[in-house]
Amino acid sequence: MLLAAIDLGGQIDRFLRAAGDFLETLGRVDWPFLVAALILSLAMQLCRGHAWANALRAAYPGDTMSAEPGQRRGTSRAKRDQDPVSEVGVVGSFLVGVGMNGILPARGGDALKIVLAKRVVPGSRYPTIIASFACLAPFDTGIGLLVLLYAITQGLLPAAPRLPELPAFEISFWAANPHLFAFTLVVIGLALTALVLYASRHVEAFWQRIKQGVAVLRDPARYMRDVFAWQAVAWLLRFASFWLFLDAFGIGGSFDNVLLVMSVQAISSALPFTPGGAGAQQALLVVALDGPTYLAVLAYSVGQQLAVAAWSLLIAVIALAVIFRSRDWRRMLREGREARAET
Repeated sequence: MLLAAIDLGGQIDRFLRAAGDFLETLGRVDWPFLVAALILSLAMQLCRGHAWANALRAAYPGDTMSAEPGQRRGTSRAKRDQDPVSEVGVVGSFLVGVGMNGILPARGGDALKIVLAKRVVPGSRYPTIIASFACLAPFDTGIGLLVLLYAITQGLLPAAPRLPELPAFEISFWAANPHLFAFTLVVIGLALTALVLYASRHVEAFWQRIKQGVAVLRDPARYMRDVFAWQAVAWLLRFASFWLFLDAFGIGGSFDNVLLVMSVQAISSALPFTPGGAGAQQALLVVALDGPTYLAVLAYSVGQQLAVAAWSLLIAVIALAVIFRSRDWRRMLREGREARAET
């Protein structure tokens, strides 16, 4: 009994010393770099929100709500004044969703984006709003694959045999059970295929609204100008903000380090069991970032995630109060989840 008590006391002492070292490392933050990084991250989300608003404008042209989804809007002042898509409202919806994604698992903030966007676009329908997200997918998927491919080819990510040993359930479980992972992907793919076939054959009105949501993709020039270009600007801002975050926490910004962090975030976002991919990101970065100490990498990873989550949540709360005059986000979250389930 005495030996157990002594061992327990030693474990507590080691934990307290480790926690103190971690907090000391976390406290050595270069605040000017951190503030600049947070400002750039907000600018990045504003650009992405504007790209989404442009996708919705293609779905709901300003000249008439009953126009064909791909019809061009006029360039006259009168037609611009008839634009049913509120720039402030849609971008505000996007910011609220981003902020809530930082504290809700399974990207629950996206449900809030749907509800709020529908409120600010008169005559809109949930299927069209949800489908409009797909207009952001080509760029996000393409740039994500390129970043991930670069990280793999340069040996920046941990080798496959080490993945099951990582202290993150989302990664270690699937890495230790590759056959189950492949089977799960096949089942999800078949389910999605069956859903699309059912919708296309049995729910014509629903399918038309889905097609309306991706109307901008049928006009390549408009898509490149109004969506792709803004997403590219957002990606550059994100790259710059990550560089500053690395400098702020003493890791050191570099081309390889930024792309490594981006690839880690892409992997953890694909397994959204925890808010913001917490846990998975730390597990990957600790083994992937060479040079800095374990505590330095942990302080950077946790510190950046907490700073971004707190900053995004603050922006979300301000947007809810100022733009939407509402604080009841739980009711809107339920409404958004019901809409996605019905769709």
